[in-house]
Amino acid sequence: MATTASPRSLEKAWLLRALLVLQSPRAVFAAIRDESKTAVEARQEPITALVWLAGIAAVLAAPAMNTLMDDPARHDAIVVAILVFFAGGIYGIAVYWVLGAVLYYACRWFALAPIALAVVLFWPIRIAVEGRDLFRYGGSDGGHLFADTFYVFVAWAVVLLAIGVRTVHGWSRGRTLAAVAATTVVSALVVLVSSLL
Repeated sequence: MATTASPRSLEKAWLLRALLVLQSPRAVFAAIRDESKTAVEARQEPITALVWLAGIAAVLAAPAMNTLMDDPARHDAIVVAILVFFAGGIYGIAVYWVLGAVLYYACRWFALAPIALAVVLFWPIRIAVEGRDLFRYGGSDGGHLFADTFYVFVAWAVVLLAIGVRTVHGWSRGRTLAAVAATTVVSALVVLVSSLL
């Protein structure tokens, strides 16, 4: 006798998959092939959370954050936290739509999990070490080695993206690498342009 899972249990399963994609990406990406209405609805919240958290991590990595507290209007840490939270969400959603046009939901954004994980693992440590200096020009920022560690999370996300594209679409290695390379180039251009603004 077949039973169907309740929408609530499907939502919990997708929240768990948002974490499991870091450990077992192929199984998670294979589950994305389920395009039923209940499955699509069940994964909306984890995708939104990953996009928002990845946006926060990207905003924190932006060069403009190095001078955020130099402005007297943003001298308070609470104001900076609120700005980073909302700017991260807006940035994450904007990049989600731009890259969605490039890759057409190739891996349904679960490849962003490593960048979202950086908000929990990397950024609290960096902020604890550097404090307010992280957001000030000329502050003791700990050097490039510490700052460049963030790109390990970015590289991990690119690898997950390739696994996701190949698993979800069943594409050849060459086609997968071309799609991931195009997405990575567009992402790098978005970051470059936004850092120049």
